[in-house]
Amino acid sequence: MEEMDEQVHAIQDEYAEDFAWCYGCGHLNEEGHKFRTGVEGEKTVTVYTPERKHTAIPGFVYGGVIASLIDCHGTGSAAIALHQKNGGTIGDGTAPPRFVTASLSVDFMKPTPQDIPLKAVGTVHEIHPKKFRVETEVFADGKLCAKGEVIAVVMPASFGG
Repeated sequence: MEEMDEQVHAIQDEYAEDFAWCYGCGHLNEEGHKFRTGVEGEKTVTVYTPERKHTAIPGFVYGGVIASLIDCHGTGSAAIALHQKNGGTIGDGTAPPRFVTASLSVDFMKPTPQDIPLKAVGTVHEIHPKKFRVETEVFADGKLCAKGEVIAVVMPASFGG
């Protein structure tokens, strides 16, 4: 399993340039991770292979990368959910809503091995018209390594200025 195919549309591909600079999921941030979130059945999915520089101790991934994956997967999943609720689909040419993280919690279940693609699988729950809770599980080689929850809120119009 590898990163999402470049031909497959991800919600982050649709973010407006002003908001595509996130270190985790911004496609315009050359130094960032470039997480890409799509849909697989009723779930949201991000597949990412950490680089060697993301090592905690030899053979294992630094937890901050896993937390970043859960964070960006959560906000991307919320964007997918609201975009779909508004009648949109990924790649339809309409700008999806952008979300910011109100809360992030991460539980590390077991050490995450290096050099294996990580698969974040999300379940989205609407808790308010502009607020979503996303539960994410992170797997390495089919084994649950971490789980987390993001409370994501629609980015305020006044954000950034």
